[in-house]
Amino acid sequence: MEFKSNNMLLFVSIFWFVFLSPLVNCQLYYNFYDTTCPNLTGIVRDNVRSAMAKDARIAASLLRLHFHDCFVIGCDASVLLDDTGTLKGEKNALPNKNSLRGFEVIDTIKAALEKACPSTVSCADILTLAARETVYLSKGPFWYVPLGRRDGTTASESEANNLPSPFEPVENITAKFISKGLEKKDVAVLSGAHTLGFAQCFSFKPRLFDFGGSGKSDPSLDVSLLQNLVKLCPNQADSDTNLAPLDPVTTNTFDNMYYKNIVNNSGLLQSDQALLGDSTIASLVNVYSKWPIMFFRDFAVSMEKMSRIGVLTGSRGQIRTNCRAVN
Repeated sequence: MEFKSNNMLLFVSIFWFVFLSPLVNCQLYYNFYDTTCPNLTGIVRDNVRSAMAKDARIAASLLRLHFHDCFVIGCDASVLLDDTGTLKGEKNALPNKNSLRGFEVIDTIKAALEKACPSTVSCADILTLAARETVYLSKGPFWYVPLGRRDGTTASESEANNLPSPFEPVENITAKFISKGLEKKDVAVLSGAHTLGFAQCFSFKPRLFDFGGSGKSDPSLDVSLLQNLVKLCPNQADSDTNLAPLDPVTTNTFDNMYYKNIVNNSGLLQSDQALLGDSTIASLVNVYSKWPIMFFRDFAVSMEKMSRIGVLTGSRGQIRTNCRAVN
């Protein structure tokens, strides 16, 4: 009898976690499109793989699109909306203008899905799945994505202008994460996305020539890295858009090298290296630099958590037929 009672308790616990967790409370389900668009994952993966074969940088770009979407209003695909006479989108906000990429890839995926299952899959869910696929196809972790988001009909350029910045202290960045329902741990984990991609020189140039108004370089920056960056980004305006890899060691591979770089004072952005300024976050940086499996596990958890910020479900929002415009 006690054995049966314990089994029943275990069943109830699993039932609560799987079916009554916040994923279901906000009407997101792992099997949301199983009957309405069964080839969804394959279509997204094939198109992301094709885009990555043509342009290795696109992996980081698609991942960044998802971040910039979720941190403004919520994960509602507002970042994809073009300006109109009545709507001011987010693409021209300072953190997005001339830096966000990958819109055409999302357009291609959406067109393929409209052909396979018309007016069914939201652009918000496409962004979420595309981000997962870029990580997975870059040799990173795989995680199951809860689906059922709907697309927003508004955007906020002002909120996009308040996205976390590479020039901000870790305290400010942490506060912005917490305002979205995330935690300090998520700051450490999601910053690991910088294991992929590139940054324009202007985003870290103050570290090279005038750190904190000192007229000198950032003393925490590794000397050999400093020398390489000064060659790539000389102190003149026409070098501002030159690109440097966020992780020069394994640039196109999703791994824990980002954390190893930080521990070795080779974080590219000021906000990367600043993670060591918070004792809680610094301890996680050290753990992830030694244990990639722990980083992979926690990254999957934090990405799923982030993908639930401010989602629209049920009758709220819409399923856009064109990701760039409200129906």
